[in-house]
Amino acid sequence: MTTRRVSTALVALLAAAGLAYWFVNTREGSAKPATGTRGGRLIATHRSEPRSLNRYVSPNLAEELVSRLTQDTLVRLNLSTGEIEPRLATEWTNSPDGLTWTLTLRDGVTFSDGAPFSAADVLFSFEVLYDAKVKSPIASSVLVAGSPLTVRALDARRVLVIFPAPYGPGLALLDAVPILPQHKLRSAFDAGKFRDAWGVTTPPSDLAGLGPFVLREYVAGQRLLFARNPRFWRRDEQGASLPYLDEIEVQIVPEQNAEILRLEAGEVDLITDQVRPEDLAALQKLQDQGAVTLNEAGIALNPEMLWFNLDPASPRARTRPWLQRPELRRAISHAVDRQRIVQTVYLGAAEAVFGPVTPGHGEWYLPDLPRTDFDPARAKVLLGSMGLIDRNGDGKVDDERGETARLSILTTKGHTIRERSAAIIQEQLAAVGLSVDVVPMELGSLLSLLMAGTGDYDAVFFSIVLDSFDPVASLDFWISSGSFHLWHPAQTKPASEWEAQIDDLMLKQSTTLDRAERRRLFTEVQRIFAANLPVLYFAAPKVVVATSARVGGALPSVLSPTVLWNAEMLSLVPAPAGSTRK
Repeated sequence: MTTRRVSTALVALLAAAGLAYWFVNTREGSAKPATGTRGGRLIATHRSEPRSLNRYVSPNLAEELVSRLTQDTLVRLNLSTGEIEPRLATEWTNSPDGLTWTLTLRDGVTFSDGAPFSAADVLFSFEVLYDAKVKSPIASSVLVAGSPLTVRALDARRVLVIFPAPYGPGLALLDAVPILPQHKLRSAFDAGKFRDAWGVTTPPSDLAGLGPFVLREYVAGQRLLFARNPRFWRRDEQGASLPYLDEIEVQIVPEQNAEILRLEAGEVDLITDQVRPEDLAALQKLQDQGAVTLNEAGIALNPEMLWFNLDPASPRARTRPWLQRPELRRAISHAVDRQRIVQTVYLGAAEAVFGPVTPGHGEWYLPDLPRTDFDPARAKVLLGSMGLIDRNGDGKVDDERGETARLSILTTKGHTIRERSAAIIQEQLAAVGLSVDVVPMELGSLLSLLMAGTGDYDAVFFSIVLDSFDPVASLDFWISSGSFHLWHPAQTKPASEWEAQIDDLMLKQSTTLDRAERRRLFTEVQRIFAANLPVLYFAAPKVVVATSARVGGALPSVLSPTVLWNAEMLSLVPAPAGSTRK
């Protein structure tokens, strides 16, 4: 099983005036433990809102959060330790060939509406997951060797999960599958209307789940309010029912500046993501006053990334074929000074990276990955090899038709890390003659454009959320048929030889039980990826998580959601002595 390597070093923050040191709690689990204090409303922020209340049809970050709070899985990946934990399944055994798992389900569990949970709900969930009409975007991440799992019921309390081939991470795969209530959704599924079920306008009373909370209210553009599920199955070590909290309010706050201001003012207890470097000095003062708690969780697993539209059938490919040339991506990578992004955007609290696997991935990280170091002269040579040269002396490269070579980079409006990084990329590409337009968009609009599948864009500067340290958990990113194969998703067959090679290696890697062999195969995958650069990476930040001082039981993680992944264990504790705020 994968375990996380947690950094225990103090972080030096480079400020403009010189070296200024800020200190955070670096011991895992150093946040105040839950005291068993019951009740109260915890207030969090989130930068996006759900497009659906059904994660099976919309897999974005907001839907993932709703699912974690209101639904449950057979097993769970502990985002603090990386270990597999029992959830709706209490125990399991494996056959000698590693293919057949027998899971015993938790007894006496009911959905939030009182309906009993049984093996029938497990079978229904997998039926929906793999249904061709539903076309669930999470299905591609629950395949082994390109084939679905087979799930059968032995009786109401036992299920067989049969893998089509050996699978390295084992039951970790099941962490991606929330168990649905058959009694609520079977009729919609049988009628072919499952994708329309549980939309954002569905009354909360029509929903049911097995998670620690239930959705009480959703006000579009404003908030989601979750209430304690009194029928949740889990109890603490003293036998008290969980969760501790009565309510969790998630406020929709699209911009990071507004988020941090609410935290600093004591209006919220949690913010969406890690703390930005420029906010650490102010938050350190509040920690000194006993108002907030800062914890370093480690190096981020999901650095911001610049990917290119490599769909050969896209409108952009037809009008400007140079956009899909590997020389362009390599030139851009050479033209960008990663250390400048580390120092200017992250104020030194980050590490330069050249691929999707960061030091935070532990054993999967490849420190000697081939690099495209900062080399503007080399970037110009590569552009010239494509016929992109300055033909009229204006300092801008032109294509063979004499038109200025220009590309647009879409990113999210109000996400300051992305906006500042994109501005540096724009400036440094201009220095080698490449014209770039940075287009900030509202998150919802950007996601709508990408999900439309029209391919009407050049490049995107964004990040994706990982929920595991194991690369196989991101199989739908690596393989060409995956829904998160961002540069050219859901291919019916690999569009290039190198993508076919990665497909083959990742399928072997996922079906190999020998850990050393899995690492060797994934090393080869990373080297092929680095040779073709469909996605460019620049910096991986050190993840610092901030909560109000009244939050107890938090175990911050580098994975998202950084704190709410373990929401049932959170509690509100009295303000510490000397605190300047309640």
